[in-house]
Amino acid sequence: QVQLVEFGGGLVQAGGSLGLSCTGSGRVFQIYSWAWYRQVPGKERELVARISLGGTTSYADDVKGRFTISRDKDTLYLQMNSLKPEDTAVYQCDVTVYGGTSYWGQGTQVTVSS
Repeated sequence: QVQLVEFGGGLVQAGGSLGLSCTGSGRVFQIYSWAWYRQVPGKERELVARISLGGTTSYADDVKGRFTISRDKDTLYLQMNSLKPEDTAVYQCDVTVYGGTSYWGQGTQVTVSS
């Protein structure tokens, strides 16, 4: 199994920046994909950004140019700039291991005020 713990989040004004991190433990050597998801109450969980083991990144259209996903060993990061009120959500770290099983963290609240 893989355990994930997220840090960061909080309240920020529109136009501001915030950074999230997610540290993995356990069978992290089996992870081949790391991602950030977010969810707003009443809406489906959506993929924000993903980074592969090889470093290939992909982003949701509405965060391209504003968010940056990166990874350093067993820690995943999400740098969020030019934040908008619509970025308000619970952000969750999600990893996929060989075999297809996914694990996710407890989530951290990001609130962007207008």
